[in-house]
Amino acid sequence: MSLQDDLNAVRRNLDELTRKVEQLERKAARQKPAGGPGAAPDPSRMVTIPDAPYDNALWTDTDDEGLGARDRRAP
Repeated sequence: MSLQDDLNAVRRNLDELTRKVEQLERKAARQKPAGGPGAAPDPSRMVTIPDAPYDNALWTDTDDEGLGARDRRAP
């Protein structure tokens, strides 16, 4: 293939990619999200987090994130 043939193939592929992206943008614009920005949250999806402290047994055998294991020194 010559350089001109390669350039024409690239242009065709870019044109096809542009058409596909435009189709996706139109499709996305037609679909309305259930809860867009500023919409009230769906109560069925909300999780209540209690104010009571967690049981300390949950934290046994855990490492401090970024600090390594408790029984070892950081480098």
